[in-house]
Amino acid sequence: MREALARERQAGKRIGFVPTMGALHDGHLSLAERCRMDNDVCAVSIFVNPTQFNDRRDLASYPRTLEKDCERLSEGGCDYVFAPSDAEMYPEPDTRVFDLGTVARGMEGAFRPGHFNGVAQIVSKLFQVLEPDSAYFGEKDFQQVAVVREMTWQLGLPVQIVACPILREPDGLAMSSRNVRLTAGQRRIAPLIAATLKESRTFAAGKSVREVIDRVVNTLNQSPPLRVEYFDIVDGTTLLPIRQWDESTEPVGCIAVYCGEVRLIDNVKYEQGVKNKHNCN
Repeated sequence: MREALARERQAGKRIGFVPTMGALHDGHLSLAERCRMDNDVCAVSIFVNPTQFNDRRDLASYPRTLEKDCERLSEGGCDYVFAPSDAEMYPEPDTRVFDLGTVARGMEGAFRPGHFNGVAQIVSKLFQVLEPDSAYFGEKDFQQVAVVREMTWQLGLPVQIVACPILREPDGLAMSSRNVRLTAGQRRIAPLIAATLKESRTFAAGKSVREVIDRVVNTLNQSPPLRVEYFDIVDGTTLLPIRQWDESTEPVGCIAVYCGEVRLIDNVKYEQGVKNKHNCN
């Protein structure tokens, strides 16, 4: 991989990179498409990273569809696929511990201990292998994008981090590799997550942050098999929870919901004007 991309760099080409864990869907392919538009070379990695799973059962059940993934990437104009083995990426244990600050403390960081340290380990390794000019991540994993930006800054890596909009199914459900694990009944109810988040943007006018949080959590918990693990409204830069709308110019609601045994995440951005609307009521 290093040798192949070195030749591309020597030819003066700009290299873009999309790190994935495979089981690719249209959301992943949209990242690859954006990567291809912005760069001369598009490289995609497929690696189910064991160090970012705090639940071994989740790691074991994560879908692996390498052959199909490669076919879809080839059809989409991807130039290189890097699909290493565990032994290749971790010839020995990675003992690095990252202090990622406030962006990694709450939400996923609180409910999945060690998860973001594993993300920082593998993404930094991949950046060192591919040495891309830019790397592309989906905003569905809003907190992960912030973590990768922080890690990249701390290590002084010359990689531009590009966040791309969430891609959704026609019924609103955020595209995810985990969606294939939903039963037919769960798949019918899962779009309520996105619908409830969208409705909360309208509900927020004239309401407090706490009222919006309670509205979202209560709505979803009243619709089994959905069960909210967390829903926090945070500042979009620090990812610290806010109590009042005027504490942030970029409030974002981030959620994790179990649909049966399948854990789904999503997020919604609230308008800066929510504060003003609240004060006027």
